[in-house]
Amino acid sequence: MTQATETRDIGEILAEIVEEAGRLILPLWSAAIAVESKADNSPVTEADRQGEVLITRRLAELFPDVPIIAEEHASQYGTPDDIGARFFLVDPVDGTKAFVRGDPSWTVNIGLVQDRRPIAGAVCAPASGETWYTSPTGALKRVKGGAPVPCQVRPWPQGSAIGMISHTEKEESVRKLAETYGFSSTLALDSSVKLCRVAEGTADIYPRHGPTSEWDICAAQAVLEAAGGTVLTPEGEAFDYAKADKRFLNGWFVARGGK
Repeated sequence: MTQATETRDIGEILAEIVEEAGRLILPLWSAAIAVESKADNSPVTEADRQGEVLITRRLAELFPDVPIIAEEHASQYGTPDDIGARFFLVDPVDGTKAFVRGDPSWTVNIGLVQDRRPIAGAVCAPASGETWYTSPTGALKRVKGGAPVPCQVRPWPQGSAIGMISHTEKEESVRKLAETYGFSSTLALDSSVKLCRVAEGTADIYPRHGPTSEWDICAAQAVLEAAGGTVLTPEGEAFDYAKADKRFLNGWFVARGGK
């Protein structure tokens, strides 16, 4: 950590970086930019690349001793075989498919891991101007650079809970998830913004029965936990990070708001 960052909370610093990256990327969202396919057939654009370059440069300047694992670099060069106790996870555009089709629910993400747990993070949704981030007093949210306000999960609304789902979720799958987790209506969005909606009390649960990578949700998990929520395995166990032996791939998880 540099002298300039020693007296400031990491969450606030990360919020400024994701907002800066969002301002860089946002003009590309409405432009007809080329879409390429990565080795796993997922899409990548110049927005992903430019955003990642900016974020990793800022992190290296401010936190020169903390390693960085970033999605596009990992996609091109692979993930490390080992990682220390403390490192950043970066996803410059989570929800690239949404980005490409013009949907506003894509995000810019930076999370900080310590001892296999996310301890700080910031998520920016540039299209709506929303930013969620961790602080010493809990989770905060600001909109279009305005004053931050506390961000907190709501108590479970018995009989009217809202479950977050992906746009691609099939009807039969949604029905099974609703039966398993007890929500009665759904809100379909892409990207890590789903966990942020739970964190701010707009929704109540996000069960993910499918693959993700650590950089997809680390920042948003930090925010959700700071807001009073949880991210656990479906069996109720801790959701750990630093899974170098699994190429930083996640298993299923359940993100919940209040009880």
